[in-house]
Amino acid sequence: MSELAWGNIIGVFTVLSMAVFIGIWIWAWQKRHRKVFKRLSEIPMEDHPEGPNQPIPTTETRDPRQEDKS
Repeated sequence: MSELAWGNIIGVFTVLSMAVFIGIWIWAWQKRHRKVFKRLSEIPMEDHPEGPNQPIPTTETRDPRQEDKS
């Protein structure tokens, strides 16, 4: 391949990598993730050898009372 083709391939790869990085950054800073990340950031400060007292909140919105009880 010529040097021009390699330059184009590297340029496209760089732009795609940057777009993926920005997409992950936007996803991580969404408001709905704040509660989960806050709870995860507090885990190292806890002094419980058996594990954390509270379950880690999730971003899921399903209602556990409506689950199939079979």
